[in-house]
Parts: sequence; C-alpha cells; structure tokens
Amino acid sequence: MSRPALAIRLCVALCGIASTSASAEDPVKGPAEIARLEYEQVMSLTPDLENGRKVYLTCAVCHRPEGWGSPDGAYPQIAGQLRPVIIKQLADIRARNRDNPLMYPFSVPRILGGAQNVADVAVYVAQLPMTPENGVGPGVDLPLGKDVYTEHCSKCHGENGEGNEAEHIPAIAGQHYLYLMRQFDAIRTGRRKNSDPKMVKQIDGLTPRHQAAVLDYTARLRPPETKLAKTGWTNPDFPSYVRDPMGVPPTPPMPAGLMDAPVSVEPPAYPSVPPAPR
Repeated sequence: MSRPALAIRLCVALCGIASTSASAEDPVKGPAEIARLEYEQVMSLTPDLENGRKVYLTCAVCHRPEGWGSPDGAYPQIAGQLRPVIIKQLADIRARNRDNPLMYPFSVPRILGGAQNVADVAVYVAQLPMTPENGVGPGVDLPLGKDVYTEHCSKCHGENGEGNEAEHIPAIAGQHYLYLMRQFDAIRTGRRKNSDPKMVKQIDGLTPRHQAAVLDYTARLRPPETKLAKTGWTNPDFPSYVRDPMGVPPTPPMPAGLMDAPVSVEPPAYPSVPPAPR
C-alpha cells in the first residue's frame, strides 16, 4: 500500500472524520454557505508563516515537501498558488462543497486545525517556489491551444495564466497537464460542485481535441522567474524527508531509436475554435 493511501486510512480510523464535518455540525446552513463563512473568517486573520511550516507537514504527505504534486496528475502543484485560492479551496473541501475524498481526511479540523492553521498553511504554500519541470502534454496541437486559451480562458485566468486573487480564480500556468485534464472533466460533468458557473459556460461545446490542446498550452505557460525554483531545489524545511516515488514505478527508459522515427503526419482537420458563449 502506498504511503498516501495508508495515511488516509489511518486518518479515517483514528479521527472520526464524519463528526468533524462542518456541514454535520450545522445542518441549517448548506455547504457553500459554511465554506463562505470560514473563508471570511480565515481571511480576517493575520497569518503566521512559522506555524504554517509546521502545519504543512500534513500536506507534504501527498503534495510533497516542495508542494509540486505529481506530474501524473494524481496531486496538483500547489506551490506558488494564490493565497485566497488556497483558502477558498480548503474551505470548500472542509465543508464538502467540493468533493475530494483523498484530501478531505487531511483537511478536517481534527487533523489540519482550525481557521488560524488554514491561514498559516495557505501563506506558507503561496510562498513556495514552483517546479520548473511540471508535467506537460504531447505538444502536437499548441497553435490551436493558444487560440482556445485566448478566446475562452484568458479573460478570467489572465493572459499568462496568473489567476485573479479578488475573484478566487486560480493561477494555472505551470500546473500539471494531467491534473488540468482531470479537473476539466470534473467541471464539465458537474462532479466539481464548487465550479465557477462562468467557466462551465465557457467550456461548453469544446471538443476533446480543443480540451487537450488548450490544457497542453496552459501547462506550458511559464510563471514569472521569481516564482520558479532553481533546478534541483529541495525544501530545506524538510531535511530528513525521504523522497520516494510514492508507490509510482519509475518511468521506463525511452526505446532506442525512438527520437529518430519519422514525424507523424498532421492530425485530421477539426472544427475551428468554437465562439465564446455570449
């Protein structure tokens, strides 16, 4: 059993997570309202970076000490994310306004702590440098991806994927391609309950080719150099952390001669970028 899976089972067994659910404590308010109230409470607090370092130990189980997640999309890169976005997503998950069975046991108050700990860990995560080597897609349809991004995504997420703090819109530049694919599917199908209705409308009508192209383009958007870690950087706050592959087998070596193979033909013609909804 992988370390994250074992940790989740221990959290469930030892902490009685059902009793810690904010929605269970106050059945009168819905999950969205409970999350909103906690968000406002957390944002009113003064964060303590040093305590955030300690609280982050809970998060490092899956997101790794650097906050870089995993290129296979199982865990997102959270390093460098906008602080209000981190707080909102934590509040939504804790209130079950966003379903995340893997993260929920780690987010409940008995494990992560109360509003002050949320404020502290959010400011810690936001200042972590991002990986310069995030997971990207095949790179075969980037011109289309740029067109789709400009038409459908840039108004909210920013021309360079920088996000928007005031609107709680996440920074998506440098995020893992496969994680973006998973979240796009969750939003499209309605499985992500806290999705922004404006985004649901924007992606309506995009074909699988448009989706793959725009998310590959997005994953390749570069954050500012000041937000990126140097190659080989490890988080000095975790000097004794054993960085194993989290149960994921290593990537097999590339077959000999693969790079010498002829370039594949152009993909067949597809519809152009659908017009943005009005």
